[in-house]
Amino acid sequence: MKPVPVRQILVTAVLAAASVSAMAQWKPDRPITLIVPWAPGGSTDQVTRVTAAELEKHLGQKIVVMNQPGASGSVGTKNALAAPADGYTWTAGGAKDLGTYKVLGMLDTSASDWNLYLNVAHIAVVGVNADAPFKNMNELLAAMKARPGTVSVATAGVNSSGHSAIEAIARAANVSYKHVTYDGGAPAAVAAASGETQVTTQLAAEQTDMIRAKKIRPLAVVGDKSIEIEGFGSIPPLSQFIPGFKDPINYFGIFVPKAAPPEVAATLNKIWSTEMVKSDALKKYAQARGAMFAPMSGDEAQKAVFPAIQSYAWTQQAAGKAKVSPDTVGIPRP
Repeated sequence: MKPVPVRQILVTAVLAAASVSAMAQWKPDRPITLIVPWAPGGSTDQVTRVTAAELEKHLGQKIVVMNQPGASGSVGTKNALAAPADGYTWTAGGAKDLGTYKVLGMLDTSASDWNLYLNVAHIAVVGVNADAPFKNMNELLAAMKARPGTVSVATAGVNSSGHSAIEAIARAANVSYKHVTYDGGAPAAVAAASGETQVTTQLAAEQTDMIRAKKIRPLAVVGDKSIEIEGFGSIPPLSQFIPGFKDPINYFGIFVPKAAPPEVAATLNKIWSTEMVKSDALKKYAQARGAMFAPMSGDEAQKAVFPAIQSYAWTQQAAGKAKVSPDTVGIPRP
């Protein structure tokens, strides 16, 4: 075999470096559409708007956030997936939702079809109407056992974080409830605050204003760690009432189809690793809303989100609500 001339090796290396450099310098020449597949005011809407404003500083282009709620987030996500794969249409939400649409028969997509740009982890909270008779989590669980299927729980619909939370509680405590669905986490939280429902299990970010206003009484964090909410104080973990209870962390972020040009991913990866990891705006948002600051991208993001996807997919399978067995779409049993 003839040796490759040193000059040719150098030229090839320079061209490769130039290609990588070009990819990392993608500059959008028109506004980007960012679809929030949930109602305005909810956790996805809140954190996406903060993130979009931060990204605009680094991309030098307007990001137009559009709310397209419906079918537990699958409508807006489908629209982003169906848009031209030119890098100018993104979506957002909880990675758990994105990763389980296929299992629930809602949308033929998986988390691996997308480049994930995570911003925070949102935590679900069991909150009750301030006038409800449940003063603590034990009293709520006792009522659910005494009157199966009658305690009304507001969520953003099947496949939402709130639904995942109440399903995990129902399974762990062997209770049932009356499910009342809304187009987003914010409307679900308002329903509980107004007394339209007795309970909501939506995310802390969607309940904080009503918790501070004493319209909602928080009973427990759906997990094994307490959280602090500014202007209120500490909320105990559900594991204090259901020993051994755990719930995988649900990360949120912006999702870009992998079919988009590679320079889009290269640019966003660089922004996430150098700029978003130190975003004061996102840190302040997380602190104020009982969330966890967690910027990640690439393989790290895919690995971080999988436990919640896996847990929820098999919870739905056990409940008889899955349309497709998780192990047939790359989600093995935990």
